[in-house]
Order: sequence, then structure tokens, then C-alpha cells
Amino acid sequence: MTGGIGADSALECVGTQESMQQAIRCTRKGGFTSYVGVPHGVELNGEQLFYAHVHLHGGPAPVRRYLPKLIDLVVEGKINPGKVFDLTLPLDQVAEGYKAMDERRAIKALLRP
Repeated sequence: MTGGIGADSALECVGTQESMQQAIRCTRKGGFTSYVGVPHGVELNGEQLFYAHVHLHGGPAPVRRYLPKLIDLVVEGKINPGKVFDLTLPLDQVAEGYKAMDERRAIKALLRP
């Protein structure tokens, strides 16, 4: 997609070893890879990171501060959450939503009352 150059910036939001490596590999030399939240079991090889010439930045995601208002805006149809929510289920099928995400049949499940 970038003609082999890489992206100026990549944002890692999953927190796994694979997603962190993918974000770093997608970033051009001199670019920025940022992560939000706490990575789970991620190990970075210092030499590989050094030769990738990528700036790595991270910090907490203040989700609890913004989430209630954002959920209201999505439910009211005032904002479109985009392609992130690719499965919509009723709230009583929450277990199926988690299963679909775990099996990679969905990116994120949107649960409706």
C-alpha cells in the first residue's frame, strides 16, 4: 500500500506480540509507532528496534473518560464508528460477539440493547 516505503505513523491498539511487530514493520524508517494501553506479553528486541529506525511511543488510553459520551453518539447515529464494528448483535448475544472476535470472524462486535 505504501510502495515499500512504509507508513509515516502506525498505531498499535491490540497489545499482542504480533500486533506490535506488525505496527513496527509497517512504519517507515524515521516514522512513528505508537501504542495505547498496556501490551500483553510483548517483548521487543533492542537490536531489531534500533535498526528499524522507528520512534516508539506509548501510554495509557483514557477510555473511561470518553467512552460513555462516544457510545451515546454512536447509538444516536450522530457518529459512525467506521469499519471497526463489523458485527452487530443484540446484547443477550455478548458471548457470541466475544467468540466471533476470538475466532477472527469479526474485528469488533457492536452490542445493541
